[in-house]
Amino acid sequence: MSAAQSLQQQLQASLDEFRQIQLDVQQNHRLRQQSMQQQHENEMVLQELKLLADDAAVYKMIGPALVRQEPGEAAANVGKRLEFIGGELRRLDGQLAQLEEKQAKKQAQLVKLQQEAQKAQQAAAQAGAAALGAS
Repeated sequence: MSAAQSLQQQLQASLDEFRQIQLDVQQNHRLRQQSMQQQHENEMVLQELKLLADDAAVYKMIGPALVRQEPGEAAANVGKRLEFIGGELRRLDGQLAQLEEKQAKKQAQLVKLQQEAQKAQQAAAQAGAAALGAS
């Protein structure tokens, strides 16, 4: 196998890895968007629960049934859910930062490999032209 073919295979492998990283970044964005939507919905629920009187009836759906729940307990549950979603968003942000760093490194590697492949092709073309000129 020639050096040019080897470089081409390395370039293709790096390109495949880069594409996979891009897919991972897109997946992270989708998950982050879902979490942000859940966070917003839960914040709205918490605001509504704060507006209720202490003796108001609050119901929670458990399976097919509605079960009565104390407003304070419902607000505490929503607060815990918001904490969990906040933690998930922080985790996703950290993961995104790692993915973007990995993507930047892979992109730099791709540029370097492309330059090496072009140099190898130019050298091969010059060697071929020299061989034709010599004969």
